[in-house]
Amino acid sequence: MRTTDLVASAISNTFRSKTRMVLTILAIFVGAFTLTLTSGLGTGINAYIDDTVSGIGASNAMTVTKTSGDADAGFGGDSGPAEYDPDAVSAGGLGPGGGGTVTAMTPDDLGELASIEGVTDVHATKSISPDFIQHDGGTKYVVSVGSLVPGQTTQLSAGVDPDDSTDAYQLVLPTSYVEPLGFAGDDDALGATVSIAITDANREQHVIEATVVGVAEEALASPNGTSIIPNDALTDTLFETQNIGVPTDQVDRYAQATVWFDADASDDDIAALKDRLADAGFTGTTVADQIGAFTTVIDGIVLVLNAFAIIALLAASFGIVNTLFMSVQERTREIGLMKAMGMGSGRVFSLFSLEATFLGFLGSAVGVVIAMVVGTGLSAVLADSLLADLPGLTLIAFDPVSIATIILVVMVIAFLAGTLPAARAARADPVESLRYE
Repeated sequence: MRTTDLVASAISNTFRSKTRMVLTILAIFVGAFTLTLTSGLGTGINAYIDDTVSGIGASNAMTVTKTSGDADAGFGGDSGPAEYDPDAVSAGGLGPGGGGTVTAMTPDDLGELASIEGVTDVHATKSISPDFIQHDGGTKYVVSVGSLVPGQTTQLSAGVDPDDSTDAYQLVLPTSYVEPLGFAGDDDALGATVSIAITDANREQHVIEATVVGVAEEALASPNGTSIIPNDALTDTLFETQNIGVPTDQVDRYAQATVWFDADASDDDIAALKDRLADAGFTGTTVADQIGAFTTVIDGIVLVLNAFAIIALLAASFGIVNTLFMSVQERTREIGLMKAMGMGSGRVFSLFSLEATFLGFLGSAVGVVIAMVVGTGLSAVLADSLLADLPGLTLIAFDPVSIATIILVVMVIAFLAGTLPAARAARADPVESLRYE
């Protein structure tokens, strides 16, 4: 019997007992359906995390602060009140010292950072606190200022990122500010001029006008959705204006800086760089450090859900064993006839193994297709209801490679489940089988 005839015969034999076949496929369907949904859940959440990471910053960048020696003492803690440090500034909830105080960085500190082995570039983060933003004499709204670092992206709903190479003042506006400022929609805000007020150290308020070049979506782990993002020209002007009247030696003081390292650096290299930073009196935190615990929890949940799906598939494998054992029992004389006509034990084994594999394919294909339909619909409903506050999140997404892997895994499990009844059929004695009643 040729291979094509063997495959055709296996498919045909699968449909001999339709009721038994349907029940077996349903058992496989449960496992494949669950595995597809949980895999889609992991794919969707991990994709959202990847987008969030791109919003936080480059993977080869590290947020560095110079922690105050008494930063942990706080006010009224176990160690008593903290000693006043004239060089300490608020961390503003950013970086590893978030919520406490850090020692202000100076140009000398930035130079020291640049000289540390493994550091390829250093960029100080300028803290800017504007009074309000306004459009065309309308209502004034409180706003904060965010910043982009090389490798960081803004999740835009319209327009483009600000151009750092131009002297023109440009900014990206949060989508939550579009309607309050009087714009009909995101596209309507593009090209418009807004006014930003900022007060200097002499308590004199200045108004600076800038052009809106983009509108940013809200982002879970990024300030981009709640802050304006200025280009370098606007950032420098706002910073210089804010520091009018500040003593010269107090102007260049920064709460934190961004340090870049080799994009190909290994985990050991990054750990060694953190140690060198610590020895120099700095604390470094990578993007992976900031979201590592979150991704670990998500991966753990998906792993547990996948375990339930695998258990369901293993239970379905017993159904395959039972179905094929009954098939072997019912076709004993047929098996004897095939062997008497010269069909070898290997071919008989292959025939029943193919039947098991085909059952696995049918069950997994049906499970995958229905899971994709259900998952896509459920994800769309949740995006407009419970997950409306997480724009850009597709809770359940499907990767073609993962889908193909699931089908192959189920087929392999089905094949392994069919080996016992297939081996029994292959060992059957043709004479005894022909006499079977």
